[in-house]
Amino acid sequence: MTESIVPHGPVNPATPLVPARGDARFSRLVVTRLLERLRDATLVVTDDHGEHRYGAGAPEIHVRINDPRVYSSLLRSGASGFGETYVDGWWDCDDLTNLVRVVVSNMSWISGHLDRWARATAPLLTPLRALSGTDKVKDRENIRAHYDLSNDFFELMLDETMSYSCAFFDDPSVSLADASRAKLDRICRKLDLGPNDHLIEIGTGWGGLAIHAASKYGCRVTTTTISDAQFDYATRRVADAGLADRVDVRNQDYRDLTGVYDKLVSVEMIEAIGWRQLNTFFSTCASLLRPEGVMGLQAIVIDDRSYERAKRSEDFIKRQIFPGGFLPSIEAMIHSMTSTTDLRVLDVEDIGRHYAETLSRWRENLIVHAEAVEQLNLGERFHRLWDLYLSYCEGAFLERHISDVQMILARDGWRGPLGAMTARA
Repeated sequence: MTESIVPHGPVNPATPLVPARGDARFSRLVVTRLLERLRDATLVVTDDHGEHRYGAGAPEIHVRINDPRVYSSLLRSGASGFGETYVDGWWDCDDLTNLVRVVVSNMSWISGHLDRWARATAPLLTPLRALSGTDKVKDRENIRAHYDLSNDFFELMLDETMSYSCAFFDDPSVSLADASRAKLDRICRKLDLGPNDHLIEIGTGWGGLAIHAASKYGCRVTTTTISDAQFDYATRRVADAGLADRVDVRNQDYRDLTGVYDKLVSVEMIEAIGWRQLNTFFSTCASLLRPEGVMGLQAIVIDDRSYERAKRSEDFIKRQIFPGGFLPSIEAMIHSMTSTTDLRVLDVEDIGRHYAETLSRWRENLIVHAEAVEQLNLGERFHRLWDLYLSYCEGAFLERHISDVQMILARDGWRGPLGAMTARA
């Protein structure tokens, strides 16, 4: 879900993680020197050398180093080392979300330099990196690695709508399910959906949006996924809702879709395609729409300034959560759509402030259902990985390193009313 918020060192999986004793001492020295620059928080680190306090003020965060190899791994592998050593139990923390926030705010001086260098060298490196083409088989494997994980697990983490995307909290006291429905309503109203519309959805998820749009707005929906588990689950949900005559669920790569539709929607699927496929994604979307067609896109986005660096880097989320994934920036998406299609932006709304709360609710659900999650026998490393993943993303949203946007796009023939204006009422 997110790109790295920890500056990267070179990642070489073949490099042994066990450092020489001198290397371990040097690595700890470098890390502690960096920690001495800490501001706007207190970090209490306990390791074999005792307890040490860095910074001052709230929040106070406690970290226990269980294995001294953490220090050299952080220096060698950056964000990958940060995540992988936690998953392996080399360190523990009493407040992962605030730890991530502290890292983001205190490492911005390094990240800024790296961002500027990446943008300066992009004209030279991007064409070379773009040479590697797409692989539909690999794309399907990457999607299955995450979404085919366990429908039972996602049922425990998500709400009854099975929405695995940013909810919209009109009021902080509303339930997660109501906030998810509010999000679905928001994007459906922006698209001005009605009974005469045929909607194509790229990225079915577990069928929540397709069912909501068909049942509440009366439109026909064709929706596609390349996750076998999601396809089976969504097909059953559609049948159980009595909507099989209005919702067509397909197990098909979006690039293989044919036909022409009135409206198109894609909610947080674009992050799975990889940056090399941005032009393909938008050109495919445009080709599926009538000349007057409208498209709704919800996307997790990274700061424009960090996009080029994020394209080149790999953190534990890309390795262990979303293989093949990336986060686009608004600038990159607009450049892609305007250079390859006649799509134009009608409306953009940033809803990222709602994502931190959404992630917090997902974590709460896993805590509440801890016994049921344990019965899935996913293992301790899995639990640590997902605890860090959700906390990592929550912290990144709170610090505005990443955000979430709903964009309404239209082809050149569109001259209709702007549903986006009434969606915010």
